Order: sequence, then structure tokens, then C-alpha cells
Amino acid sequence: MKVVILAGGQGRRLEPYTVILPKPLMPIGDSPILEILIRQLKSHGFTDVVLAVGYLGNLIQSFFNNGQKWSVKIDYNYEEKPLGTVGCLGEIKGLEKTFLVMNGDLLTLFDFSRFVKYHQENKSIATIAVTKRKLPVDFGVLESNEKKELTKYVEKPDLHYQVSMGIYLFEPEILKYIPKGERLDFPELMNILLKNGEKVSVYDSDEFWLDLGRPEDYKKGIEEFAKIKHKLFK
Repeated sequence: MKVVILAGGQGRRLEPYTVILPKPLMPIGDSPILEILIRQLKSHGFTDVVLAVGYLGNLIQSFFNNGQKWSVKIDYNYEEKPLGTVGCLGEIKGLEKTFLVMNGDLLTLFDFSRFVKYHQENKSIATIAVTKRKLPVDFGVLESNEKKELTKYVEKPDLHYQVSMGIYLFEPEILKYIPKGERLDFPELMNILLKNGEKVSVYDSDEFWLDLGRPEDYKKGIEEFAKIKHKLFK
């Protein structure tokens, strides 16, 4: 199965670090984030990788070359202009079968093999990996009725919600909804699919997952890596 790793963002939230290095090359332990992901994917049997690059993409290609060092095949898709989070898929050749798409800045113990099995069983055009998060609210939250009478009051509640993990499985039919050379973000694509009656599934995961896009999360990732590195590769 082909894997498309989205590695073209400028990483503005991680500046000034990403002024010199593209975010996927930021180190976690002794390795770049992206190297850890590629080694994980290899351990799950994924050996055909496309890196969708843009900002400082030449540095990424110089580091990973053709992937031979990690016993995988790596190709590159360069964005001449920003195409959003999924617009690049319209430019990539060879997506004739089910393919995995994911962000290139994740530290996770996600089970990619189980994810594929779930997607195949549900026969959806797309499956989104999600995890649970909570957001503390520092205020008293209340509800009232049409008469402006208080019906409920909760002091500083936690809001619970599902978030995308930045890991997706797509069927090739999804490409007909992605115009070539045009900018398209993931939420827009999902709304287009729903509008057209396509089936989109959600895969719940409680495995460790961290998006390393913010300085505080990057720092946490460095701390957590020492605890989980022995579990990262099958």
C-alpha cells in the first residue's frame, strides 16, 4: 500500500526552529520526526512512500534520498504553490489502490495495521483516525431557556471532543473530488464527500499520539520519546 506523508508545511508555529530546518526534520531523540515515522511504517509493512514536500523540501530529499537506508522506496512530490492539506493528492501519480495519508510531524504508538483492517471491513471511501481530547473551560458555563431563566450551571467544566489524528485511509475514487492544481484543505474535502453522499468512517484510537506542531508539544514529545521509544517499532 502506498503512503503519502504530508511534509510541505512551513511550520510557522515552531519558529524560529523551522527557519533553518523543515518541521519533519526536527529531532526527537537522535532522529528526525519523519525518520521515526518512516521506520514505524516499515515495521507495519509499508515500504512505498511518497513525501509531499514544499518548504525546504530539498533538505528533506537530501536526508532521505530514495529511502534505501531504511529499506523503503521514497518518491517526492514538490508543490510549486501551496495546495492546502490535501490538494497535493491531485498531483501524485500511482494512487490507483487504497492509500494511507498522514502528517509528517506525529509522534505516536498508532497501530497502522489495525487501522487498515478496520477501513477494509467498513468499505468507506475514507476513514479518519480520531482520538479523544478534553479542553478545560476557566469560566462558569450556564444554559437558559427562552424566558431567560437559568436551567443549568456548571463551574469550570471540561469539554470532551474527538480530534483528527492526521492519519487517513482513502480509496482512489476520492481523487475525483480533488481538482488538480487547486488548493483544498481536509475539512473542505470531507464536506464535499458528505454532500455527495459518500461514506466516511471514523476509527477511534486510545493509543499515544502527539502532534508536534507547537513548541510546548515539541518539548513534550522529546520528553515522552524516552519513555516510549522501545514500543515504537514492531
